[in-house]
Amino acid sequence: MAKEKIVYTCTECGGTSPKWLGKCPACNAWNTLEEGVAEPASATKHRFQSLAKSLPVATLSEIDAADMARTPTGLEELDRVLGGGIVAGGVVLIGGDPGIGKSTLLLQAADAMSTQMKVLYVTGEESGAQIALRARRLGLDGSGVRVQAEIQLERIQATLAAEEPAFCVIDSIQTVYSDQLTSAPGSVAQVRECAAQLTRTAKASGTTIVLVGHVTKEGAIAGPRVLEHIVDTVLYFEGDTHSSFRLVRAIKNRFGAVNEIGVFAMTERGLKGVSNPSAIFLSTHAEPVPGSCVMVTLEGTRPLLVEIQALVDSGGPSPRRLSVGLDRDRLAMLLAVLHRHAGIACMDQDVFVNAVGGVRISEPAADLAVMLAIQSSLRGKPLPRGFLAFGEVGLAGEVRPAPRGQERLKEAAKLGFSVAVVPKANAPKKAIEGLTIHAVERVEQAVDLLRELT
Repeated sequence: MAKEKIVYTCTECGGTSPKWLGKCPACNAWNTLEEGVAEPASATKHRFQSLAKSLPVATLSEIDAADMARTPTGLEELDRVLGGGIVAGGVVLIGGDPGIGKSTLLLQAADAMSTQMKVLYVTGEESGAQIALRARRLGLDGSGVRVQAEIQLERIQATLAAEEPAFCVIDSIQTVYSDQLTSAPGSVAQVRECAAQLTRTAKASGTTIVLVGHVTKEGAIAGPRVLEHIVDTVLYFEGDTHSSFRLVRAIKNRFGAVNEIGVFAMTERGLKGVSNPSAIFLSTHAEPVPGSCVMVTLEGTRPLLVEIQALVDSGGPSPRRLSVGLDRDRLAMLLAVLHRHAGIACMDQDVFVNAVGGVRISEPAADLAVMLAIQSSLRGKPLPRGFLAFGEVGLAGEVRPAPRGQERLKEAAKLGFSVAVVPKANAPKKAIEGLTIHAVERVEQAVDLLRELT
């Protein structure tokens, strides 16, 4: 028996090398080559031919384009992330940590959609009995959901052709394998080929297919990076398994906006949408406490109120700078700006900053709230009740405007906040009922204003 030929395949670009190299010769990515068995040359020449018929060249302005019709999934928060619902022929990839709730969410969506269309749930990790037990535990009817326990691609495609479902879940893409390849399920070649074949099937038949993807220990979806390029929509399931709240975030969406989030609470009856997620990220203090400042951040099109907490304590000769949910390097920069332009020194103090509720804030509009929380903790004086702030702070001490400031202020007023410190460029021309707005241009103005208010 001839010895199997070994090749090394890049997980980023799919390029191959006959021997292991530290850097991929095709895309120059480091430590991405994985060992695998070389695929023999296939006698079938047109295995990768698209199932869709070829179209003649046309002028862009003359192409008849209509808005994609969307079908709601029955879960409002999932519809928000998808851009309003599923699209016929669309392929969605959803990834997340083990046990985060991917299968639970999709089983709930499949059961809700089975009342209006044919639904197929293909599981490669569980048996049909396990799926039925989960459905009963969640209190789902399940009378309209067809289930198949299968991992062979050709059999799955035959079932899709026979059942003709409008919505299909593949759980998960890393367990599916094709007979035309000899490598094991989950390998780079199998994941890439199976995802491409299922995508072509979805486009040709109009079936919406949802692929569940495993993630690596770094948090990226396992398999080649081309997997995310093939599909139409990529969703990430985020959240701490020890917390009851989960976030579904859109990273890529050909049919809607990206960076949109849906918020769910994990209950005994499955995942329930949270209509007012700001309540998650706001602590319930009986009285205002030092070191706490509320800000309004944007997640996609949704304004969220998040509490920023700071603790400043004596740190000795080697003070620590620690942030949870915020960029640590940006915290060090803000402390330098606070010292240089506002005269507040924390050189011998430990500074800890936390975004309540496990949310991660990447936008610079949190700068002003972080600085005011640090000053409040250092002085030991709480901010006024109903106080909030947002704005980007530059190295020169200026307070820069945040995008869509009017929406942020309206959301704060709706939730009962009464005092806001905002950049001057974000000050509204018309007063917002119930909200006193203080516009500042520099950090020192904000610090002086805070001393007057407290």
